[in-house]
Amino acid sequence: MQAQPAAGYHLRPGLVAYSYRKQLAGKSLKYEDLIRMAADWGLDGLDCTVYWFPDTSPQFLASLRKTAFKNGIQIYNAGVRVQLSQPTPELQQAQVDDIKKWVDVADRLGANQIRVFGGPIPKGASEQQAIAWAVETLKRGAEYAGSRGITIGVEDDAGLTIAAEPTIAIVRQADSPWVGINADSGNLKADGYAKFESMLPYATSIHLKTEISASDGKKEKADWPRLLAMIGNSGYKGYVGLEYEGNEAEAQVPGYARELRALIRKVSA
Repeated sequence: MQAQPAAGYHLRPGLVAYSYRKQLAGKSLKYEDLIRMAADWGLDGLDCTVYWFPDTSPQFLASLRKTAFKNGIQIYNAGVRVQLSQPTPELQQAQVDDIKKWVDVADRLGANQIRVFGGPIPKGASEQQAIAWAVETLKRGAEYAGSRGITIGVEDDAGLTIAAEPTIAIVRQADSPWVGINADSGNLKADGYAKFESMLPYATSIHLKTEISASDGKKEKADWPRLLAMIGNSGYKGYVGLEYEGNEAEAQVPGYARELRALIRKVSA
């Protein structure tokens, strides 16, 4: 009988394209290159941050999808610049329209999720008002996304979603099966492990960073085995994407990618 993994999680290692933001912006690297690199490192998927797409024509998207298929890489997530919290119906509608656009792009790529942001708290508004506006935008976007079988992941990041609590509140109040959290381990400002763990019941995708905030808010090296245990024990199944935020991606990412792959293989079925 074949021995079973110690933990029996079902996690898959991925790469977040944002790790190579400078190279993509400077056009020294293409998304097709990232797909091939991820395959060479033994990863399974790409979180395809779309900011530097040359265009969104059917021809480009079809070609990128084919490249991913031929290299055994799943484009599982599309990161977009949607900012949910908008104070007027007109501004909210503009974000809903943007969600629809990127849902259609994700659908063409074969991705099952787009990830979005809360955005800054509008001037003069309370956090609770900003959450309510974000929920309204998200609900409307989720109706369309769900009709295409696409999930919307709200990322804990700057602005309204800088902390776990408002990020969770937005997702819970949206109350949609097509909404979840893109849980980022490195964006929380303090108590990184505890706050990250609090988001995991709502997680639909994961970003794993090389650093995390300690209880006093200072950054320290992230304990990946500890984080992976949290992720697996929460019942989450799916991609854990490496997102590197340093300035030496070419030198550092390959090693981190192989480390992530090895750790996940130890604990995943």
